[in-house]
Amino acid sequence: MFDYHMHSVVSFDGHDTPAAMLQAAAQAGLKEICFTDHIDYFANVEKQEWVFDTAVYNAAYDSLTHDAVKIRRGLEFGIKPYNAPQLREDLKRRNFDFVLGSVHFVDELDVYYPEFWGDKTVFQAERRYLEETLACVQAHEDFDVLGHLTYISKARANPAPRPVPMAEHRELIDEILRELARKGKGMEMNTSGVDRCGDFLPFEPYFRRFKELGGEIVTVGSDAHTAGRVGQYTDRACRILKDIFGYVCTFENRRPIFHKL
Repeated sequence: MFDYHMHSVVSFDGHDTPAAMLQAAAQAGLKEICFTDHIDYFANVEKQEWVFDTAVYNAAYDSLTHDAVKIRRGLEFGIKPYNAPQLREDLKRRNFDFVLGSVHFVDELDVYYPEFWGDKTVFQAERRYLEETLACVQAHEDFDVLGHLTYISKARANPAPRPVPMAEHRELIDEILRELARKGKGMEMNTSGVDRCGDFLPFEPYFRRFKELGGEIVTVGSDAHTAGRVGQYTDRACRILKDIFGYVCTFENRRPIFHKL
């Protein structure tokens, strides 16, 4: 019904046009979508190639309409413990409906690739990723929802992809979820892990614990970078969230809207 995480060619890594993504959403029967193109900065790099151009973004989306699908405009910002001022600056680019905060880099290394993993075990890599995520969530105030909390599960370099077990990192995960709830931030059920590690990012137990700790805002996103993945597994995700929360959220002008399921 809803897909609140997708990337068109406006993102450095998107493959299809906004119009193609929108058509795919309509064919999938989605009611509402949000484009969340990347803004992800490298440290000490003069040319930032992972940052969308605002003029290109505006031209791509401001005139995009569909009779059956509501379209929201957002971004996915790569949060780091030190870049909260940069996010505040980027939010001046235009009015956004929705801001995903996501962790892609740890110790300035992309966790998707072998350089981060080195000789770490899967447990050690997961642990370091979660430690960095906690530091990011503590440092930032200006995002709406934390994207794919267990992103590391689907990393290409992960030698043994798995849903990150809560039992092995219980205290650290609880700190992250408690901080999100305390700040009134949400958590995304990202469906892109189903084909990569066998489950959602994060999977169901995280959301049950999030609710126990006072979390209220939840969104669903496919993380589609091609039209063929728009809306993928989002119905299944909504069914899980219906059982836990009874609703799923969308956003307008940075304010959550709760849709009873």
